[in-house]
Amino acid sequence: MCSRGLWQTASMFDSSLLLLLLVLLFGSYVQAVAGFALGMIAVAVIGGLRLLDIPTLAAVVSLLSMLNASLSLGGHTQHVHRPMLMWLAIGIVPGLLLGYGLMLYLNGNRLWLLELCLGVFITAGGLSMSIRPRSWSHESRKPFIWCMGAIGGTLGGLFSASGPLLGWFAYSQPLPVAVIRATLLSYFFLATAIRTIIVFFEGSLSASVLLYAALGAPVVILGAWLGRRFPPVVSEQSLKRGVFMLLLLMGLWICVSAINTGLNGVPI
Repeated sequence: MCSRGLWQTASMFDSSLLLLLLVLLFGSYVQAVAGFALGMIAVAVIGGLRLLDIPTLAAVVSLLSMLNASLSLGGHTQHVHRPMLMWLAIGIVPGLLLGYGLMLYLNGNRLWLLELCLGVFITAGGLSMSIRPRSWSHESRKPFIWCMGAIGGTLGGLFSASGPLLGWFAYSQPLPVAVIRATLLSYFFLATAIRTIIVFFEGSLSASVLLYAALGAPVVILGAWLGRRFPPVVSEQSLKRGVFMLLLLMGLWICVSAINTGLNGVPI
């Protein structure tokens, strides 16, 4: 019965599935160009429209972000800032465990509150993209890098998306853009890989998660290839501004919908 339901889901190429794939294509393209945004765009639009529940969506995004990051890193690993990546990575695990545990609790007991947190996170992430970070005079110290890794890991555990926070941090460093992008992509690969391992051992790496990931994988591969071969005709700043508007609108919508659900029990 379960297999039959999954087959029907896969064969129903309706408007919802088409929209989901288009969102993944756009997010993958933006991440290949800017070094982040696949997770944010996916959870904002797909979560905001309730095409998937948050735990399933976050698990799917983890798998696809890991794939996108590995493809986008091809030929650029020599640019990775290894000391910074190491201290970010040390903070990932405790952050992921905390964020994932909180997501499970809220999903089972206060779903509207989890959706409100998602809306606030997306809105704040969108607003952060409108602020062009200034390059600091020196690289951040190790304890601060660890804290950023842990906070990013917490957000990754909750929603499998920590792009704006880590993007702001990385682009504030006095480093070449190629180094920033490669380090960001390496961080996202590690974070999503570790999150996927946690989901597997927790028992939530379900058949539906694998199905959606399998359907989205070719689209993510295409988006990463397009991002590397065909840079946008608009400036990177204009691209980020467009993503900012999308995230801001979807974040506000999710907040209003979650509050309405919490007050009245009926989503809008």
